Amino acid sequence: MNEAGTLFVALRQSADDDVVDMLERMVRDAPDHALNKINALDLATREGIDEERVIAALLNAVGLGIFEMTWNVMCPSCAGVLSANKSLKTLDRAQYSCAFCAAGYETSLDNLVEVTFTVSQRVRKIAAHSPDELSAAEYYRQIFWSSAIDLPADLEKLLREVTLETVDLPPGERAILSLQLPKGALIVFDPVTHTAQFLDVSGEAASERQNLPVIFNKVHVPVDTITLRPGPLRLALENRTESRVLPAVWVANQALDDLLKRRKPILSAKRLLTNQTFRDIYRTETLAIGQRLKILSLTFLFSDLKDSTALYERVGDLVAFDLVNEHFRLLQEIIASERGAVVKTVGDAVMATFETPDRAIAAAIRMREAMSDLGAERQHQSLRLKMGIHEGSCLAVTLNGQQDYFGQTVNIASRVQGLAASRSIVVTESVVENAHARALLETKGLKPTLRRVALSGIADRVSVYELS
Repeated sequence: MNEAGTLFVALRQSADDDVVDMLERMVRDAPDHALNKINALDLATREGIDEERVIAALLNAVGLGIFEMTWNVMCPSCAGVLSANKSLKTLDRAQYSCAFCAAGYETSLDNLVEVTFTVSQRVRKIAAHSPDELSAAEYYRQIFWSSAIDLPADLEKLLREVTLETVDLPPGERAILSLQLPKGALIVFDPVTHTAQFLDVSGEAASERQNLPVIFNKVHVPVDTITLRPGPLRLALENRTESRVLPAVWVANQALDDLLKRRKPILSAKRLLTNQTFRDIYRTETLAIGQRLKILSLTFLFSDLKDSTALYERVGDLVAFDLVNEHFRLLQEIIASERGAVVKTVGDAVMATFETPDRAIAAAIRMREAMSDLGAERQHQSLRLKMGIHEGSCLAVTLNGQQDYFGQTVNIASRVQGLAASRSIVVTESVVENAHARALLETKGLKPTLRRVALSGIADRVSVYELS
């Protein structure tokens, strides 16, 4: 058995057989580009497999060295990759700029950072492992654009519709392009150095040839616009980098707009951080000490067993310990199945995160039912959970050696849990205002009861809703 076969045998110990079969077929038979920047959500949809199972298999495959994981900072406008990172630890800028769109974006993990998977060279060598050898069209497909853009199979044909000219320029070389400029907006752009020059071509046709020099280097300067007239242009290109560049003259036409609108869902960094398999594998290796990454919206669920001290006194340490452990096992199972992750446990309490409020509510309802069933099964009716849920912005950080969260959203979620009575779920206004959460509550026949309360450390009284 070759090395790849041995690795896939090992992967079957931690991932579902049908998902491993699918990945093994891909590594063996898929075209090169299909094994680069794999979009886990798109792959799951195409194969008709549950997303969480595909994500879990890919994460475990990364641990075995079958795939490599990349955290790509992507432009939400053009879907271009602004920065490719092997770890979140190297995301060290408060803002990223896209030269192609002449726009800047605050760094957040919600939709700005995608996570993709590429087959390891030790398993199979693919063209993307040598990006300097890719054609211009394949460089755009496999390196420049993120997995968020739904590129057509015949990308080269489409690119011809949106470019006047393109050139493969080796390091240290110069090139002269003679063009006839049409009226409209044009962009001189290189995807390797992310250098852009905008051209506003307007007015009367030029009677004499116009000249424009563009230099490609590692110095990023603000993108500006130069006004030119329709007609002949001598475009002088110079590559001052140590690698080849691929400058092209793009036409900002309808075909380009249509191309950039072709989108598909991505595996965002935020979603991956709320994945239980990811937390189990990368609990202590996600962020650097002192690093803080913003998340615009994350939902926190805090739970605690009611009167657990009395439980220990009533049934004894051994029985209580077994019950509490079973309670933790059931809660983690439910949280993971609702696409959440347990951040930590403190005593009998659980702190968990979810990508969206509806997932947290669904988990809370199931957790409450599970505790009732466990209590009935073990004849301990006092097994009751108090739960609180809040949604808002926060910082992803490292605390006490593991990936954690910091901010007022976390504080409020914790304090809201303290308001819960036996078997009740208390949620904040931001949770019940979520459209999917409202729909879930209606489906479950739950009517939130409004309360105005004061929370310790919070200046204003807040609106909370009890789901009893």
